Amino acid sequence: MRRAFTLIELLVVIAVIAILAAILFPVFAQAKEAARKTTCLSNLRQFGVAMSLYLGDYEDGYPNRDDPYLYQGRAFRWPLMPYLGINQKQKEKSLNSVNGNPAILLCPSDRVSNGTYDGTSYNYAAAFYHSPEQVAAMRIKSLYFASPAERICVTQSHGAVTDPARKIVIMEWFNSHRNAGKSVGPWGTVKPGYIPGPDRWDGARNSLLTDGHAAHVTSRRQTPSAEDCPDPNLTPGGITGTDLR
Repeated sequence: MRRAFTLIELLVVIAVIAILAAILFPVFAQAKEAARKTTCLSNLRQFGVAMSLYLGDYEDGYPNRDDPYLYQGRAFRWPLMPYLGINQKQKEKSLNSVNGNPAILLCPSDRVSNGTYDGTSYNYAAAFYHSPEQVAAMRIKSLYFASPAERICVTQSHGAVTDPARKIVIMEWFNSHRNAGKSVGPWGTVKPGYIPGPDRWDGARNSLLTDGHAAHVTSRRQTPSAEDCPDPNLTPGGITGTDLR
């Protein structure tokens, strides 16, 4: 005579499965996010190789197109395009690409930039095409609406970097890998009057340092700007300052 499972036995099995799922699913999610973070770091390392080649061709000078908004991901990638091996083309009188956005331009954890910002997760620090004196006078509003003086772009040299292992040249704009449920940039949720939000210090971002290595950097580890933000665009001292404390 075959014996069937009792109701209690079935409930015990279901409970065990539920407990295992509760334990394992977060582990799987963490492993998946770790893989995304690694992919993002790989993207930045490729940017680092491209930047190194660019510096070799332009007498050690960092990208400068006389564009005060070059820090934006939709803009800074074009000087590096010949070195990235993805062969994007610009539309006439437009920053938008005409043949899609290769994976190197987008962090897989970034849910904000995909479809916006021309599909680019990364930004180039404005301190690399403004002098330290300009950076000292600039604020968040300067990166939205550059004054005539801030529209003057000054090519900075790699040789002027005082601490290459602590100077960020390219970084993720959003804290996609670690946040409190909402991805924000280094200014946080900006309030009227270009006042940085209280969430600006939340989380962490992947960043490319000028010595060529990429690292996962917490916001709290970064040097505060004049407006108390983890913003490499406006780090005190500009290219001569350091972004990691």
